Amino acid sequence: MKKITAILMGAGDRGLNAYAPYALKFPEKLEFVAIAEPDPERRAHFAALHKIPMDRQFSDYTQLLDLPKIADMALICTQDQMHLDPTLKSLEKGYHVLLEKPMSTSPLECLQIQDAANKHQRLLSICHVLRYTNFFSTLKKLLEDNAIGQLVSIQHNENVGYFHQAHSFVRGNWRNSKESSPMILAKCCHDMDIMHYLAGSPCKNIASFGSLMHFKAENAPEGAPNYCLDGCPIEDTCAFYAPKQYLTDNVAWPTSVISNDTSHEARWNALKNGPYGRCVYKCDNDVVDHQVVSIEFENGITAAFTMSAFTMTCTRTIKLMGTKGEIRGSMERNEIQVHDFETGNNVTIDLSKPISGHGGGDFGIISDYVKLLQVEGRKGLTTVEHSVESHMMAFAAEKSRIEGGVVNLKKYMQTLKENAQGY
Repeated sequence: MKKITAILMGAGDRGLNAYAPYALKFPEKLEFVAIAEPDPERRAHFAALHKIPMDRQFSDYTQLLDLPKIADMALICTQDQMHLDPTLKSLEKGYHVLLEKPMSTSPLECLQIQDAANKHQRLLSICHVLRYTNFFSTLKKLLEDNAIGQLVSIQHNENVGYFHQAHSFVRGNWRNSKESSPMILAKCCHDMDIMHYLAGSPCKNIASFGSLMHFKAENAPEGAPNYCLDGCPIEDTCAFYAPKQYLTDNVAWPTSVISNDTSHEARWNALKNGPYGRCVYKCDNDVVDHQVVSIEFENGITAAFTMSAFTMTCTRTIKLMGTKGEIRGSMERNEIQVHDFETGNNVTIDLSKPISGHGGGDFGIISDYVKLLQVEGRKGLTTVEHSVESHMMAFAAEKSRIEGGVVNLKKYMQTLKENAQGY
């Protein structure tokens, strides 16, 4: 089959380390031919890995998109609030687009991106990688095979992990909703999408509650400095003391993102002067540290979703409750248990260890996207319309959390369009 060529916009952790390595592992299937990345070290590193010549390396995506179309697809992994413009320009230029989630931090921009993809007849997919994991695809197959009868309820937990919360949502890029987006969108549009997928039905009503309870100034220990390295009086007992996370021998994620240079000296300097060295109680964060969402789907299935920072590990756990049995699963343990009410049988399914992040979903989605471009008429696991709905579920949940009450999704989307004045 034809090898697919690609351009990358944004060589941060997701672009550089999650998706692009697929091309290095399977060079006969995918090749990156150009890179746009403002950070010169990241740009040079990506170019060296993928053997991209100097005349195809750009500091600004507009420079790349000013060229005639040079590849089949564009992989867009810029920061969340920078998705709209490169996506619209790529679609107009003739590129098919694989876009990192969230597709936008604005509900109207999500609709605008959907309209542009349909107008230009391009294949646009959003990196909702959970659909492409062995774990969730197995759950979907069990439901389709009537393993627990009719699905009635979903209980789904996003256990963020105390260290992940501190890294990404207190000190990091997704800490402030005005600079990025609400946490329910940035972290959990994945989860809205997977519940929508498992329920097999559009969302009807949604309600949510949550707040920023712990990571704020009033909870700072007495005498705590603005930066951990400036003499924290409780460094031995604080779970969030930055050197405990970032100055160990382990330089994998999340340590890998605090400095391009992962030497001990460079990391120490990054903590001394950069955002990841700040006291977690003295940051400019405003996103929640816990949130619950209640969902009613149009087919009558209900779902209860919990996102919490206050967990030991970063995991997803789920329980599917049906008329003939229940399924319990832990994504990170790659384990699914099926319990049959009628026979009393309990079956444990141990899944193979994934070869990429997000339970294998990172490679799974890009592999599937490449096949969609190679094989005319092939259908994928999702559509841009499905992705838009999962984003709208997140936006509606945040509206409910802030304003109170139950949000009807159809009415919410209709009001958005009516007020958009030709978005």
